[in-house]
Amino acid sequence: MVLGLILLAVTIICLIAIFREFKKQNMFGAAFSAVSALVFGFFSIATLYWELIRPLFTGE
Repeated sequence: MVLGLILLAVTIICLIAIFREFKKQNMFGAAFSAVSALVFGFFSIATLYWELIRPLFTGE
């Protein structure tokens, strides 16, 4: 569960970086931040789902 929260924090930082890089008009940095946000966001949601939501429905 801690891993999911850490990945979620990294995702939030990547989202902040997207807006900062757009403001500086650095499109390569914005694209890299967007890809990072998508990857870390997917893994954070998947990890939190696997640890918190799935056991509620499977009874584990």
